[in-house]
Amino acid sequence: MSLTMLRTLCRHQQQLRRQQTPFFIVHRGSTGRFQSTTGSGGKKDDAGGEKDSKDDSSEKTQQLSTKERLAIKYSRENVKRNVQGYVFSRFFDYVKNYDKVLEKKFPSAMHVYRVFLVGVRDFFNDMKKLVKITKIVYTHDNDLRCLTRKEIELYYQMPRDMKKVAPVLLISALPFANYVIFPLAYMYPRTLLTSHFWSIQQKVDFAQIDLRNRLVYNRRVFRCMQSKLDALKQTDDPAHGKVSNILGLLGSGLHPTSEEILDVKEVFQRPPFHLNSLNSSHLKYLCRLHGIHTGLLRRFRLSERAYIVHHMDMAIKREGGVHNMPVESLKHACFLRGLNATNLSAESMIEWLQEWVRVSLVVDEDSISMLLHLPILLTYNHTNNWILIH
Repeated sequence: MSLTMLRTLCRHQQQLRRQQTPFFIVHRGSTGRFQSTTGSGGKKDDAGGEKDSKDDSSEKTQQLSTKERLAIKYSRENVKRNVQGYVFSRFFDYVKNYDKVLEKKFPSAMHVYRVFLVGVRDFFNDMKKLVKITKIVYTHDNDLRCLTRKEIELYYQMPRDMKKVAPVLLISALPFANYVIFPLAYMYPRTLLTSHFWSIQQKVDFAQIDLRNRLVYNRRVFRCMQSKLDALKQTDDPAHGKVSNILGLLGSGLHPTSEEILDVKEVFQRPPFHLNSLNSSHLKYLCRLHGIHTGLLRRFRLSERAYIVHHMDMAIKREGGVHNMPVESLKHACFLRGLNATNLSAESMIEWLQEWVRVSLVVDEDSISMLLHLPILLTYNHTNNWILIH
């Protein structure tokens, strides 16, 4: 009974809606619009009515679509998604710039972090270069003439740097050891770290310190050379006068020219100036002068040092000469060979290196002792070295 009454009410409401709903009669060819409930009107005027009705329906559709879009935009799911995206983007920006936040709050700690980060990266890159260089040398029967000047410098220095920094890197791999070893290495960078971890100013300062420690033995090597004059005189060596003249120039505050040094090349090919004829104290002071360990195999290490420097000089010649080297390379070359290049002009460094290279290029295996004594012959009285010592 209730279902029958509901159906009757629904039908009654539908009939009332049909009676109350106006309708349009479209007449073709008319421009007017007439509203009618009786179904009468001209064909001409109903065309315009159809057009306006379409406009009204499109406006309603647009309004409805706008409302729907707003409803979708501000729906719960969409708002939640937008909030999550905003929070994530802000968090991502914060994490991306977190190093700047730490640098503001902990500048000292971040500086240490950056030092080791950059240092390890440069150290690893040089290790990869060393592997490639070593392969090249082995394929050319250990002949360094196949390498450039920079490659020879890396080939000589990198193994020493690896031995120096290896304890720090190995200890830092232990649990919680990096909290101790890194600050300790940062406090003593010259002792525990290599140039990969140094700043530009530290590289200059440490190069001066190392050279000062080497120059302390200049006078002792010079005295050993003077002591050999008596042996030359006793054997009536024809080069005794030339060697005596060169040592006299050094004693009076001057330096011999490269031509005068080359004139006595034969003296270093035989006793008492030959490398195999030098006594223990002379070898010890020479090792100190070149920054070499004074343990066993002194002659071998001195020969290796002279061999490397000689091939560096040959590479400089192959690459166009000293004047083609950049300023930083000129300074490094001067420090390596025993000259304090601080505050020296590029012209002065080029002039001095040209004298060195001119002598070094004619050195052979028998006269290698002359190259080892070249720091005394060319830098003993140099003003920059005396300033550094005193």
